[in-house]
Amino acid sequence: MILENIKSSADVKALTAAQTQALCGELRQAIIENVSKTGGHLASGLGAVELTVAIHRVYDTASDRVIFDVGHQCYAHKMLTGRLDRFGTLRQFGGLSGFPTPFESGDDPCVCGHASVSVSNALGMARARTLRGADCDICAVIGDGALTGGVAYEGLSDCGQSGESIVVILNDNCMSISSNVGGMAKLLSLIRARPSYLRFKRFYRRVIGRVKPLYAVTHSVKEWIKHIVIPDNMFEQMGFYYLGPVDGHNERLLEHVLRDAKALKMPVLLHVVTTKGKGYAPAERDPELYHGVGPFDVQKGIEQAAPKRDFSAAFGEAMCAAAERDGAVAAITAAMESGTGLTAFAEKYPERFFDVGIEEEHAVSMCAGMALNGLKPVFAVYSSFLQRGLDMLIHDVGLARAHVVFGVDRAGLVGADGMTHQGAFDVGYLRLVPGMTLLSPSNYVELRSMLGAALDADGPVALRYPRGSEGAFTDDTSAAPSALLRAGVDAVIISYGIMINEALAAAEMLEQKGIRAAVLKLNRLTEPDFRLDSELAAIPAAVVAEDCAAAGCVGQSLAAALAERGAAMRLKMLNLGSGVVQHGSVDALRRACGIDAQSIAAAVASLAGGAA
Repeated sequence: MILENIKSSADVKALTAAQTQALCGELRQAIIENVSKTGGHLASGLGAVELTVAIHRVYDTASDRVIFDVGHQCYAHKMLTGRLDRFGTLRQFGGLSGFPTPFESGDDPCVCGHASVSVSNALGMARARTLRGADCDICAVIGDGALTGGVAYEGLSDCGQSGESIVVILNDNCMSISSNVGGMAKLLSLIRARPSYLRFKRFYRRVIGRVKPLYAVTHSVKEWIKHIVIPDNMFEQMGFYYLGPVDGHNERLLEHVLRDAKALKMPVLLHVVTTKGKGYAPAERDPELYHGVGPFDVQKGIEQAAPKRDFSAAFGEAMCAAAERDGAVAAITAAMESGTGLTAFAEKYPERFFDVGIEEEHAVSMCAGMALNGLKPVFAVYSSFLQRGLDMLIHDVGLARAHVVFGVDRAGLVGADGMTHQGAFDVGYLRLVPGMTLLSPSNYVELRSMLGAALDADGPVALRYPRGSEGAFTDDTSAAPSALLRAGVDAVIISYGIMINEALAAAEMLEQKGIRAAVLKLNRLTEPDFRLDSELAAIPAAVVAEDCAAAGCVGQSLAAALAERGAAMRLKMLNLGSGVVQHGSVDALRRACGIDAQSIAAAVASLAGGAA
């Protein structure tokens, strides 16, 4: 097996053409076998195998900088850089990350779990290289889906005009970015991608370029002919030398073109056409289904069971009910129709459904405009992706007091996708937004009730809910800002959302030890009602358990309230600390972060016994 002996780019370069072709097959098989056991992103990685091998044949990822965007294309890259023996731990607690991370390997130059940022990162690295006089090459691999994100065009605009030696590879596996019109245009595209053409072009520039009058005339004629037969290309207008489209599954051709692209020593856009799921028929037939998968049987493929009810599905149901009652309700998503539970809404109310692509910033501002002109927009978005729209949240929504409702999905711990996707920061940043009301339902019925209240409210409202299913607590306490679920005299456990199940379980454990702990459930996280003037006034100790980062957490609000009052209540805050949480199952991560029921009970017991 060739793959077992590959540890670096140097090993890939040492292969013969036949061995290189065989390596591609082994990589594809290894990805399928491993992901079928651990789960992960499948279709994208299968489509990028030949491209990744070609990159390693041309670049040295230990010293050069190759950035994959989005990083779920990187599985073959990880296997080629000494991580094959650990690939069975992919996305498992303590195992390999599903995305590139420099903390795992020096062959990963940066963290890349969110789309559209690779060109900006790559240009920054190129400029640092130039200023430092370093000797390394820079390459960014960006998927066509990531090009729906506006920040990608900011990076491309600057990169094309920079003059830096940098190659941007557009991995086009879904949509046509640059339309080729007519047989001559297609022919010229093929010619322009041939190594012989690139070598001739360099010769032409070096030799004819010495005779400036002759070069000016011939170059003008060439450009005139090109623009007649080939429509204007936006990448060339940005300043890139455009190559392509190139067959992304012809490794030898890719390698030759990429080598010549690198040799041009200027901004180059290499347009590569690939097939998602390449080499595994079920994934080729349905790349969306095989985009992100759980463990599955390779021979049978994914058996499409009935959708499991979770918070996203419950949100979608509540949205359909709200739209039926109120014609002003509209739903917005950023390329996550299915993930946010809006598929049924899109089918029933297509005129009120808007998928803007990977454009969270735009979505937030657009929602503000919709709200300010009479609609009731609801933006369903993952917590970690809403981070990208923070400026718009403050400027366009908060300052304008625009009545936008945010369905903040995947709040808290999400599990195997790891640190780039954990919803650790939403409590802190949403509580900063002027006029924002932040609600935290603990179950499906509360989600429906709170959505109804949010649509009837004034100003911006966000509902924070987790990935996955509800827990044992299924009562609806949403009418009040907070609810005392359990009485106690020795301490109080304060929590909210899905974490209330851990709080109640901890109280049960403590009762077995003779410690009577109250449980206070917060429904509203902005201006939270801690009941310090009523039931909890005499309780000597409190533990606030949250699945968010420490900065801006609700526990800090309680600490401030106690300090203002000069209260003697002992307080311990359990949360996600810095908010940088690795990958693993949610249960494993709760234990590791110390916010599971056992950890909560231990903290309460410590405080109730008078310990600091």
